[in-house]
Amino acid sequence: MVPLGQTVTLQCHFRSPLKRFRLFKTDGTSLPELHGNHFNTFTLGPVTREHAGSYTCSGLSRSLPVFSRSSDPLQIVVTGVFTKPSISAHPSPLVRAGENVTLRCHSPLLDKFILHQENSTGHFQRRGEMLTRGHAPADFVIGPMTLASAGTYRCYGSLSHSPYEWSAPSDPVDIVITGLSKKPSLSAQGGPVVRSGENVTLVCSSKSTFDQFHLLRDGENLECPLAGGQSPHGALQAEFPLGPGTPAHSGVYRCYGSFTHSPYSWSDSSDPLFLSVTGSTTSTCPSTMDPHTTEESLLPQKHSRTWYIFLGLVIAFTSTSIILAALVCYWFSTQNHVANMEGEPNEGQTVNGEDPAAEDVIYTHLNLRTLSERLFTPAPLSHMHPFTEPIIYEEFNVNQDHAEP
Repeated sequence: MVPLGQTVTLQCHFRSPLKRFRLFKTDGTSLPELHGNHFNTFTLGPVTREHAGSYTCSGLSRSLPVFSRSSDPLQIVVTGVFTKPSISAHPSPLVRAGENVTLRCHSPLLDKFILHQENSTGHFQRRGEMLTRGHAPADFVIGPMTLASAGTYRCYGSLSHSPYEWSAPSDPVDIVITGLSKKPSLSAQGGPVVRSGENVTLVCSSKSTFDQFHLLRDGENLECPLAGGQSPHGALQAEFPLGPGTPAHSGVYRCYGSFTHSPYSWSDSSDPLFLSVTGSTTSTCPSTMDPHTTEESLLPQKHSRTWYIFLGLVIAFTSTSIILAALVCYWFSTQNHVANMEGEPNEGQTVNGEDPAAEDVIYTHLNLRTLSERLFTPAPLSHMHPFTEPIIYEEFNVNQDHAEP
């Protein structure tokens, strides 16, 4: 594979000494015959898509003016002709030993995909080739997972009618085998519940002698591997400072251990750590000039909350008092009205047992507001109806009008 624009050197080898060599392109776009000028090396480049194809070479002997038979073909693939496809691992790039993982390659323009693996020694190996229909994605199943299956994977894409013209390589995806060593433990300094703005540090430790530790949140690799340090208890550990905590730091965390000589083999996963960051996010970082700035800025807010609570209690007490006073006044007014109604005499009824002849006397009661005329006994009315305004009484003798002259 030769990236677009770079150069490549081809060499022809024969057992007997030859004087002249020729290079032929047998497939793909035709090129003129290439001569080695008495050397067995041929340089191609900067390569273009026309250089992609299959090549053979032959040589001319010094004793016989006859070219030897052609060599076995060599395929030259030019990469970078098309835009790179995408690659993803399902369900996860972290695969337990013995399980399977599916690598999916996709491009809306290409219909052929080639999967390559790079292991820890840097060796590239073609792991599969798949022709799809209708520009559908290609799924490559890797497994059952072993240490040899772990590594860095990339995929290329091409068109079925141009097999030597490939796309640029996809972004790499690291397939890691897990569970070959014991799990470490993960903890948070100060506890898993942190207020916003406080520094968050996660500690991954293990009794096994791991060279590196890896921190992940919900399957996402957060940090580059950190070398473990010796703890006072004799276990290796690594600290992962996450900085001032924000709600974005909340989530599920796990850590793994690994060795430098086998970077694609990790330990079993630690138990999950649920980190929760609570509180306001308006000011997550305290001032470096005054360490008490954060505490002092919170004092007015505390007093303001206390004042609002006190004001609410006062309003509630006042409203309740007004309602109770209104109810008491209404109750007393109702009792007085009932008493007044029971104290007024009906027509034709004697008052205080006096002579019924008193019924012939009519009192006229005048005040400044109302004028009412009633038939009563001569009983005093000032005790029953006290008035603060001037009252005028006039006595009329009804029988006098009928007396004889």
